[in-house]
This record gives sequence, C-alpha cells and structure tokens, in this order.
Amino acid sequence: MKKIVLAYSGGLDTSIAIDWLKEKYECEVVAMAADVGQGEELEPLHKKALDSGASKLYIEDIKEEFLSDFVFPMLKSGALYEQKYLLGTAIARPAIAKALVRVALVEGADAVAHGATGKGNDQVRFELTIKALAPHLKIIAPWREWDIRSREDAIDYAQVRNIPLPVTKSKPYSMDRNIWHLSYEGGILEDPNHEPDEDMFLLTVSPVNAPNETDYVEIEFEKGIPVAVNSQKMSPIVLLNTLNTIAGRHGIGRVDLVENRLVGMKSRGVYETPGGTLLYAAHRELESLVLDRETMHFKEIIASKYGQMVYYGQWFTPLRRALDAFVDESQQKVTGSVRLKLFKGNLSIAGRKSPYSLYREDLATFGADKVYNQKDAEGFINLFGLPMMVQGLLEKTWK
Repeated sequence: MKKIVLAYSGGLDTSIAIDWLKEKYECEVVAMAADVGQGEELEPLHKKALDSGASKLYIEDIKEEFLSDFVFPMLKSGALYEQKYLLGTAIARPAIAKALVRVALVEGADAVAHGATGKGNDQVRFELTIKALAPHLKIIAPWREWDIRSREDAIDYAQVRNIPLPVTKSKPYSMDRNIWHLSYEGGILEDPNHEPDEDMFLLTVSPVNAPNETDYVEIEFEKGIPVAVNSQKMSPIVLLNTLNTIAGRHGIGRVDLVENRLVGMKSRGVYETPGGTLLYAAHRELESLVLDRETMHFKEIIASKYGQMVYYGQWFTPLRRALDAFVDESQQKVTGSVRLKLFKGNLSIAGRKSPYSLYREDLATFGADKVYNQKDAEGFINLFGLPMMVQGLLEKTWK
C-alpha cells in the first residue's frame, strides 16, 4: 500500500493510530475529520494530525448532509433501538464513512482505516458503508491488529511518543458527540449499577436544577421534516441547535441504557439527546393526528426494523431504501405543529394541529351527535367477535 486515509477525530484511538499505521505499513497516512457538529473547534486538529505524522488533514463539514440525509429520514421513520436509544452514534457512522470514502477516492488511496474497537458496533457500521460505496478499498482496523489491549495501554503508547490526549487514566470514559447527541461509555460507566456523576453531563442540566417554571415550545413540520420552532422558520442546523438549548435547559433528553451490541455482548451507555427527544415526541404526536390507524400501526413495525438496521450499520442497503419509500409516502400529510410543555426533565403534549387532521370532534364527542349511529356497533361487534364466539361454543361442548 502507498496511501491510507484514516477517519480521524483527535481522540485517544485515532491519535495513536497515525503513528502506528505509518510504522506498520510504511506508507503515507492522510487524516480525515468529519464535522458532524461536535461543538468544538476542529482547526487545531491540523497541527495535531501533522505532528502525529499525517501528511495532511481534511476537515469535511457534513453537518447539513448529516441532518438532511441521515437524521431526518430516521426521525420520519420513528426508529429507536430497544425502545430507548435515539441512535445518535449509530446514525453518524455511515455519514462519516461516506465522507471518508469521498476523500479516499480524491486521494487515490489504497486503503482506509478507522479507530473503532473490535468489541464494538462502530467497526461494523464503518465497514459496511465502505463495502457498499467503495468495495475495492482495503479496510484497516488497528484495534484488531495491534498489541494494545486497553485504554490504559493506549494512553501509555501515546505518552511514550508525546502524543497529546483528551483523556487520562483517572477519567477514561469515552465520549462521542455530534449535533444530534452526546454519548458516554467505558470507565466508571462499565458498572451498570454505578450512577453517572452529575458533572459528566454537558448538554443537559440536572432536572433538579432546571427552572421551576414550565416552558412551552412549538415545533412545526412539513411532510415529516421539522422546519420551524415557535413560528420561526429555521435551517436544520439552527433548528436542532435551538431545540438542544431549550431542552437542555430543562434537563430533557437523558437516557441510561444497557443495550445489546451487534457483536453479542451487553454494554452500558449514557446518552444525551435533548433536541432529538423533543423532535421524536412532537413528530409521533403529529402522526397520531394525521395517519390512519392501519398505516400508523404498520409504521410502528417498520420503525422497529428501521432502528435495528441503523444500529447494525445497514444504512446503504436495498431494504433501507425500500423502507424509506414507505416512510416517505406515509409522511405526505404529516404537516402541522405540536406544542410541548417542558418541566424539570419531563415533557408533555400541550396541543397539536394540522390541516390534514383526521380527528373529528363530531365523531369523537360523548355528547349528542348526528353523524354516528351507535346501533351500528352491534352488528360490527357480532361480526368482529364471530371467531371468538365459535371458539367459545366449541370449548363449551368440551365441558
């Protein structure tokens, strides 16, 4: 090999990977950092990457693409993993890997590399994307090759080579941040019975310290896509940053989860997804207003499969595209607004409206009406319950 492009974050794993790749493969290493809204200045990574031995660093700003082409389609699907995880890390990996492939093709590289461990899900997510988009590229995963076996070993490796690090042995948990969420894993969090330290959280205040007054936020959607907050039209990036601030101020969006990794083991992760939590709640509520019963119930099945595919890294697959076709059709009338009430870590629905609402007060009312004949229910129940009646008659003869 003559050239490798490394997905570079400046974190522990990729900080030592440049030096290791050059030593092991004796070739040029180009670094690529994806800006997915980490909330930090990425320009200093140039010096750090070059000091670590990279020939150059690309910083790819993919925030808009990440939200429009990955996060919002996932939001429209209603995808969750194991009913709790809003897939913040999982959905970012195919976006980053796509950018990695773009740079590798521009550079004419022979291979790409990533810093994901051999125990985690990210190795699968990165590599499935690369196989789908550029199957000719060799994939190198240092964690599956080198003799380093722990974060402590990695820190020792870096310190011997004077590589600056964002973690220490005394605070070794790993963080992954993008505009959608912030995750924490490892270190003290590996004990699932250990409560996270309050000073760990960066996006949300403790609900205990949240304001003592309720707050309202209204989110407007067009065909399932969020477009406005409190009647102000916003770009995807501004919209999500606005919701992150609002929800974070009220301590909303924390999840503590023991999840089933794709590779077979259970792991414990703590996540902050403040704005995303508001969007999921509002989107779901708007769907309840405009989707017919059968579409909504079937979409719940789709959402479960969609979430599993995102978690497993199966974004660039025919099935995901096929599911998107169904989801997109289901969203044609998911237009309207939902008002949320926020208070000390909790949110509730304060109102919802849509020009395509299927809710009719004259049908739902318990008062007098002229559009629904209650006598019709008797025939419906007789036919709907016929199989159960036949079963009951049969069981009665057994007795």
